[in-house]
Amino acid sequence: MKSIVVFNNKGGVGKTTFLCNLGAYFKLVLGKRVLVVDADPQCNATVYSLPESDVQELYASPRGATIDAFFDPLRRGKGYMETTYTPVTTPRFGFDLVPGDPRLALSEDLLASDWTSGAGGDPRGLQTSLVFKGLLQQMIGYDIVLFDVGPSLGALNRAVLIASDFFLMPMSSDIFSIMAISNIATALKKWRRGLEKGLADYETEEGQPYAVASEPVSWQLQFIGYITQQYTAKRVRGVRQPVSAYDKILRNGPALIKKELIENFSSLGSAALYKLGEIPNLHSVVPLSQSAHAPIFKLKGSDGVVGAHFAKVKDTERIYSKIAEQLAANLEANI
Repeated sequence: MKSIVVFNNKGGVGKTTFLCNLGAYFKLVLGKRVLVVDADPQCNATVYSLPESDVQELYASPRGATIDAFFDPLRRGKGYMETTYTPVTTPRFGFDLVPGDPRLALSEDLLASDWTSGAGGDPRGLQTSLVFKGLLQQMIGYDIVLFDVGPSLGALNRAVLIASDFFLMPMSSDIFSIMAISNIATALKKWRRGLEKGLADYETEEGQPYAVASEPVSWQLQFIGYITQQYTAKRVRGVRQPVSAYDKILRNGPALIKKELIENFSSLGSAALYKLGEIPNLHSVVPLSQSAHAPIFKLKGSDGVVGAHFAKVKDTERIYSKIAEQLAANLEANI
């Protein structure tokens, strides 16, 4: 099982749309066993992938059906959840889902305060900080786990990232996405030092490595690649290219990504292709996908697809095919 966080602390880059369509492609086309964990208190992945009636029923039910179930015992000082958690199946995306919960935002203070003690080797602090390790230990049988997170460098996203194997960065074609790269690298370096110090101090004090479900914990997070999206495209000799204003921004990205992310957080080597693909502006098929609660590449006439929309649907399938192929190659290179 490989866990991947789709992450950028710059908002508005299309993380959730990309993640849900990528997860659906791996499941519906490639036949992988896929779990999506909605760790964003805004619950966008949940609302996107489930019909409205299912969402209403989910949040009207007693506590325990959402991601907050994993935090409830921690808040009461009882450690990780011991009962078996059953994810929800999404009807049209196909992947299984741990639904999000707005109450997750209330756990930021718990994660922030316990991180300080965890970085000093305190067992309680480490347990809280590694709550998503506990979640992953429950999710047996999946090939890929995709985490959707909000656009921040806060305690909640830190907890997701330090528990995961890889992070993948969607970038919009603006100067703020470029600036976010350095912020992310700085935060990850700081978190890596904190986790490694806490684990080392714990082992010194207790005489054994810190473990979750008998599995010793270490920093595993690596950068697996990035995509660019939401640029305006033109065709030059039959090849799709971004217009010049976006092209100038996009050209600055690879060098900074190499310096800040690849050199510090990847062991894939020079043969890896870190740019996984490009997603141009898909215009009206995105809201159609959101309304239908279905992947873009699976939209049909009954979902409101007409005329030129059908070409966009086909284009989207080709785009995600290339991205999934390259991501799978990078994951394979890491084995």
